[in-house]
Amino acid sequence: MPQYIDVPWLLDVQEQAVPEDVSVADYSALVAAVARHKTRIPRPDTADPDTAWRAAALLHTLVRLEPLPYRNSLYACQVAVSYMHLCGEGIDPPFGALVELVREIQARKATVYTAADRIRGWRV
Repeated sequence: MPQYIDVPWLLDVQEQAVPEDVSVADYSALVAAVARHKTRIPRPDTADPDTAWRAAALLHTLVRLEPLPYRNSLYACQVAVSYMHLCGEGIDPPFGALVELVREIQARKATVYTAADRIRGWRV
């Protein structure tokens, strides 16, 4: 079942994901990630986004907007995995697949829909 997160939740995940003390450089990126994952209509033909799409929206937004001065990829991956866990769904991507997805997002070769499809395929 999808859950809605907020900026304090993202900050809690950041504390766990990034071992060193990293201050958020752009809080508006966190606000954007929260707003995007809450959208009800990600596409005109899809009225009800699933948990994988919401996790992908968080991942994609954090990778592209880079709210931290560094370690954004690590953080975005941890947020996506933590969000799926929060919703009672685990993922088990093949070795290196999540890193490859992040690289594709950074290179603008993967959309949020691509990311959602991959996350759906990794559900356990």
